[in-house]
Amino acid sequence: MDNHLLTQKHLSNLINVSERTLERWRVEGSGPVFVKAGRKCLYRVEDINAWLEANRRASTSEASV
Repeated sequence: MDNHLLTQKHLSNLINVSERTLERWRVEGSGPVFVKAGRKCLYRVEDINAWLEANRRASTSEASV
């Protein structure tokens, strides 16, 4: 993986959630790890992939880790 950075807007489009959801996840600490660059929040592709992998489930009844 490279260290390509995505903006909040790009990530929201990529994973099909609103930008507001990403903002809420940052406050809760439940979303992907982000990089703060001035006033912008950026996301590394490798961190997004790690977060997606950690949130894989085979059933809706599986407990979150």
